[in-house]
Amino acid sequence: MSKLFGLMQDVPLTVDRILDHAAAWHGGREIVSRDMNGATSRTDYAGLHRTAKQVSAALRAAGIAAGDRVATMGWNGARHLAAWYGTTNIGAVLHTLNPRLFPEQIAYIARHAGDRILFADPACAALIAPLLKEAPTIESVIFLCGDDEMPEVPFPAIAFDRWIADQPVDTPWGGFDERSACGLCYTSGTTGNPKGVLYSHRSNYLHTLMTLQRDALALSQRDTILLVVPMYHANAWGVVYSAPAAGAKLVLPGQRMDGQSIFEQIEQEGVTFSAAVPTVWQGLLQHLRNTGQRFTTLERVVIGGSAPPESLIRAFQDEYDVEVIQGWGMTETSPLATLSSATAEVLTQPYDEQVRRKGMQGRLVCGLELKLTDDAGNRLPHDGRTAGHLKIKGPTITSGYFGGEGGDVLDEEGFFDTGDVSTIDPAGYMQITDRAKDIVKSGGEWISSIEIENIAAGHPAVAIAAVIGVPHPKWDERPILLVQLTPGESCDRDGMLAFLDGKIAKWWMPDDVVVVDTIPLGATGKIDKKLIRQQMADYRLPGLAA
Repeated sequence: MSKLFGLMQDVPLTVDRILDHAAAWHGGREIVSRDMNGATSRTDYAGLHRTAKQVSAALRAAGIAAGDRVATMGWNGARHLAAWYGTTNIGAVLHTLNPRLFPEQIAYIARHAGDRILFADPACAALIAPLLKEAPTIESVIFLCGDDEMPEVPFPAIAFDRWIADQPVDTPWGGFDERSACGLCYTSGTTGNPKGVLYSHRSNYLHTLMTLQRDALALSQRDTILLVVPMYHANAWGVVYSAPAAGAKLVLPGQRMDGQSIFEQIEQEGVTFSAAVPTVWQGLLQHLRNTGQRFTTLERVVIGGSAPPESLIRAFQDEYDVEVIQGWGMTETSPLATLSSATAEVLTQPYDEQVRRKGMQGRLVCGLELKLTDDAGNRLPHDGRTAGHLKIKGPTITSGYFGGEGGDVLDEEGFFDTGDVSTIDPAGYMQITDRAKDIVKSGGEWISSIEIENIAAGHPAVAIAAVIGVPHPKWDERPILLVQLTPGESCDRDGMLAFLDGKIAKWWMPDDVVVVDTIPLGATGKIDKKLIRQQMADYRLPGLAA
């Protein structure tokens, strides 16, 4: 039997079409940037389109061709965004470097990627001289600024504005396969060297459509987006593509992430939507409570990177009438995969139940598949109780790492193991109970460090909480709770255990509570348990022989 194909035009799904669309149909919609000195500049999608075209021309003049890696190291700003699109839209690969990583990690990543050109924020200048010695493939450094903001550096460099000044604005874009590499982002490397995730144009385009779903980010031309999540963090959760696709006003905050600065931009620009990790929202909440200020335009926020405590969800919704949606994903998933948007059934349930669902990682966006397995790879039920290894499949999920690092990462059904341990309930809500490497295994049973942390973080004196497992002669491991207190607050071991009593199973109760000055956070704002374990290497449980 002969095949019958549809009579539809075959148009490559490449991200240059996203910015072309934004310029043609939302050209006057504003893009607002704040630089390292706090100064605000304004352009629009038509202006971004012209600047990105000039970047493309300058890259071609520098010998950059399809497949070459072009790195950026900087904060969220319009020049960074122009470098982004100017690179990807000619088929080169945009590689975002995280300036918060250790210099040795940055050097390893740049060298492994084979970056040829580096766009850098002036605030990152001190990182670059040692980087150039370790990453010899980098041929040129362009600082994302004008001549008047150029830092003094001991290596050849040029200001972005000067570099593109004489370039044409009619450089051709596109013309390559939609499966061509588009972006390169490296994992955080908490269990070994960072590994590169190589996005395709097709995967980024499809991810954009997924994020625009009503039960996902639900962005529209009427929104004003404050993009707090860094552009170096897995495509800024895809918003670098979904905002121009929708034609939303885009506000780029630069380096200033303190509560007061975030609040000022929300109010000055009429922000309706924002996205960031929990620590940013905790800082903003503290500012609001200290000053008595309130939002006048903010409608909803997406929190990701780590699970927000219930107290944070309730505070924004109950005190400030801001809807909180939790998003889950990872570098390997482009990144958004599930969101905690309420179903029709959940909206008919009591408010406390709705909040409980908000604390879960949520339901899958259309286009992806999830499953749970046991250690042997057997599928487990979606009953909301049985925890298993969370695996995911779809066109926005990695099939391997750049350079072949890590070997074959897919199982026999083509699913990628996320490294998370999770449950999925009959309504489709997924909840991560732990990272596989972080789960506490006591007496052959699993204890969820994440659940204990979220409850502990609800204590009024606690700023950040972290749970790790420590050796025990009878039970193999037992949990201990580390807490970083809010300035001016106090809490001791007995008070913390009393707060947890009745909220978790008795055998989950931490064997000790340790108050620490600081709980270390990784480069993406997540609790760094690898470093905590190193710091607690000599710790012994009370009552046990050393």
